Order: sequence, then structure tokens, then C-alpha cells
Amino acid sequence: MAEEREDLQKLKRIAAAVYDYENDPRWPDYWSNILIPPHMASRSDVVDHFKRKFYQRYIEPDLVVEGMSSTPSQSAKPSASSSTSSSAANDGARARNGGSTTRNSGASAAAGSNTTSMRWDRNNTVFIVAVLAILPLVPRSLSNRAYRLSFMGTACSSLYSLYALYGRPRAWNLQAIQVYFQSIIATKDFIYFIYCLTFVTSHLCLKFALIPILCRALEYVARFLRRNFNRSTLYRKYLEDPCVWIESNTTTLSILCSHAEIGLGYLLIVSLFSWQRNIIQTFMYWQLLKLMHHAPITAGYHQSVWAKIGRTVNPLVQHYTPFFNAPISAIQRWWFR
Repeated sequence: MAEEREDLQKLKRIAAAVYDYENDPRWPDYWSNILIPPHMASRSDVVDHFKRKFYQRYIEPDLVVEGMSSTPSQSAKPSASSSTSSSAANDGARARNGGSTTRNSGASAAAGSNTTSMRWDRNNTVFIVAVLAILPLVPRSLSNRAYRLSFMGTACSSLYSLYALYGRPRAWNLQAIQVYFQSIIATKDFIYFIYCLTFVTSHLCLKFALIPILCRALEYVARFLRRNFNRSTLYRKYLEDPCVWIESNTTTLSILCSHAEIGLGYLLIVSLFSWQRNIIQTFMYWQLLKLMHHAPITAGYHQSVWAKIGRTVNPLVQHYTPFFNAPISAIQRWWFR
């Protein structure tokens, strides 16, 4: 039990580290109300500590946040007179720059709200279409079309998010494009874009693949409803509790997505022995799983699932099929490369 709790806390700390604080409108207000000396506000460890506190307050109440280290370096200890003068100077600078800060934050909030509303429209549509695709009473032709549209909608939403956050390459040459892809390849939007392309172009219809799409759409829809309709009577009566549960259990949803994504890899291997086999799709998807295993935003969840699989499978292989040790070692060398 203690080991499981520690693993769960580790996953929650990873989720807090990769959370998109800059696009959360609550973070600037939270940070502006924290009263700490200016020389400490510029330290990355202090900022990370208060980001974890913010994540614990608004997203994951069960996250355990350790106390901040109280042993700053010798060079960071100012004298009493210098700290007093620097505090006064910074207070004056804050007073002088208050108007420009308000204007800049207002402009960025307006741009962020436009991006958020566009993302809401797409993910709301994706959620509805994905639900249609998995309902058993829907006609098969409509269900298959909804299945394709779910992946197409998520791919378009992810592509739009990449463009809104990272823009275009600085130049259309090989070096600039390579630098651009290195900056986006480990992001969640890029991973979901490749994930959707893998299934939308395949004739194999696996409804199981919609689980990560539904979880992603649920997170965006719940977040948007909580921020924009929290004063609505209809929201408070019917939607507040589900939205609060979704936002407070993002770690659980991410673990569920990791299980589904790894399970899909094994389903594609099994499909190689059927008439619907697609060798290229299977190879591409396992390359994507390898990327998910190494990308910081998904690595913690996938490594946890693979560790559970290893604890279950390795003793069976050692006991019943020891001749599989050499192929498994070769696969692991490729996997961790």
C-alpha cells in the first residue's frame, strides 16, 4: 500500500510539473497575490513550489506538497539595509508599472479566451461525436462515420493548438523545420495529432481507441464549463459535481488513457494475424508508444503501466518460457534507445 501511494504521488507530481499554467487564467491572479521578496520571486525552485501549491489548491487536492527549502545560497542573503531599499524600489516600480501590467494582462487574456473558445468548440463536437461512435444502438454506418470524425476533429484541434502556441517554423528550410519539430515533438498536442492520424487513415475500426480521445475532450469541456458557466443555475444543479470530479481526477484519467494506449498496441499485434492486418500502422503506433514512454508529459503514466506489466509477465517468462529472454532483451534495448 505504501509503495502504491508513493507511485500515485509521483504521478501527481509529474502531472503538476507538466500542467499548462500559462494558459490557466487563475495562475496570474494566484501568483500576483503571493507576497515574497523580489530576489526570491526570480528563483525557479520558488516558482515551482508555488505552482505545486496552485495545482494542489485548484486541480489535485490530494497532492502532497513538501515544504520549501529554507537554505538559500550565501550570495542570495542581502543585508538589512539593501533589502529595505530594494523592497522600496520594487514597490515603486510596481506602482509605476501597474497600468501597463494590467493592459498587457488584459490583451493576453483576450487572446487566450479566443483560443480557449475555439478549443472548446472543437472538443465539444469531438465529445458528442465520440459518444455517438461508441453507443451500441447507433446504426453501424453512422457509428463508423462518427468514429472517423472523432479522430479528424481531435487532429484538427491538436493542430490548431500547436499553431496557436508555437506558430510556424521561422524559415522553410531543413534546419529551421528540424528545430521546430524538436520543440513540439514531446508536446501532448503533437502526440495526439499523430495518434489520430494513425487511426483515421486505417481501415481497422477499433472503438477502444476512442478512450483517450473521450478523456481528453472531457477534460477540456469540464474546464471550459467551470470557468465560463459557474454562475449558471443549470450548471450548478446538474454539471458542477461531474466537472469538479473530472478536474480533480485528471491523474486517474491519464492513467486510464495510458492503459488504453498500451492495450491498443497489443491489439494491433493481434490484428496482424487477421485479414485486417496493417503492418505499417502497427509499426508506426509502436513508434508512437515509444515516444509516449520517453516524452516528459506522458512518461510517468506509461512507465508506471509498463512497470506493472513487467512485474506480472517477467516471472511467468522466467518460469515457463526462458527461451524468450533473448528476444525480450533485444526489444528492450530498442525500446530504451
